[in-house]
Amino acid sequence: MNKRKKIFFLLSRVPYPLEKGDKLRAFHQIKELSVQYDIYLCALSDKAVHADAPNILNLYCKEIFIIKISKAAILFNLIRNLFFSRLPLQVAYFYFPFAKNKIEERLNQIKPDHIFCQLVRMSEYVKDLSIPKTIDYMDALSRGMERRVNKAPFYLKPLLRIETRRLKLYEHDIFGFFENRMIISEQDRNLIVHPENYKIHIIENGVDAEHFTPKEKSEKKYHLIFSGNMSYPPNIDAAKYLVKEIMPLVWKIKPNVKVAIAGANPTAEIKKLQSPLVEITGWVENMADYYNASEIFVAPMQLGSGLQNKLLEAMAVGIPCITSDLANNALGAQQNKEILIAQTTQEFAEKILLLLENTSVYNTISNNGRAFVLSTYSWKKAAEKIARLMG
Repeated sequence: MNKRKKIFFLLSRVPYPLEKGDKLRAFHQIKELSVQYDIYLCALSDKAVHADAPNILNLYCKEIFIIKISKAAILFNLIRNLFFSRLPLQVAYFYFPFAKNKIEERLNQIKPDHIFCQLVRMSEYVKDLSIPKTIDYMDALSRGMERRVNKAPFYLKPLLRIETRRLKLYEHDIFGFFENRMIISEQDRNLIVHPENYKIHIIENGVDAEHFTPKEKSEKKYHLIFSGNMSYPPNIDAAKYLVKEIMPLVWKIKPNVKVAIAGANPTAEIKKLQSPLVEITGWVENMADYYNASEIFVAPMQLGSGLQNKLLEAMAVGIPCITSDLANNALGAQQNKEILIAQTTQEFAEKILLLLENTSVYNTISNNGRAFVLSTYSWKKAAEKIARLMG
């Protein structure tokens, strides 16, 4: 009988609950890979760990090792590295010598066959080690940062430009330290500035088709829904754009259309969007229930990078989706068959009204979108690709 290989998973956050894209991706990778490997999870945490996290993660992990970092230490790190280092702040935020010592101690004890490092922000801890390594870029962080420059307050623009330059350089430099590299989409792979970026393997996300499934005869409480972590700048921007710019055009024609903005950690500016026609839900225990209670999913993304898990989930539930080219470039759904695409405020409003008024188009996008996601995005298939990389 072959001995199971040991994989050391290094994450910047504890992968539960699943309110952030990196946590969702890591959780399902761990879950699927645990069928074949012994998983040793090491994660940083700057907040209290969710009470259910240990029990749930222990279902798939041989061992869980959490390193606590303080907000004060993070702030000191950011200030010091801004002026006295060329590390991106994305990396500096999570890098501590004491944590490096603890990680190396654990590695010496476990003696893993492979290290799996999620995001460039964690690569500084293991880049020089001789153990075979895989890095999951996830998406092109530098491009996401670059997109935020134009919409940032004037006093933040210089800082974001510095961070963009540092991230581009770091994404390039870290490439050579890892035997395997992976990323969510071809779009993001092309944005990694490296002459051999074609060697980065595309490992898509999946969708939990058993959980995100249509419920027959579910009551439609909302006409529209947008979801995501509502402290994440691209989601904040999209929610404000939807409520403040797109919806006034819709309400001129259909004044009773109700919108749900669903997701954890809504900022003060998101909470201000609340009105009789706009519900800010905050943390949602079961997002599938909210999708099933909505007629249409709208993701008017103008910032960010990578694949939007929210689109996969909504399409799997069978509600038709409207999004921007930016988001669909990573998704790859066929326009006007599996998804509707809008670029301007007017176009978004027109697509919303089209789905609200045209049952035939509604059903076409709903059925084709669900079929596309279920046939294209599978956590199990993604894990099989990772296993082939790691051996």
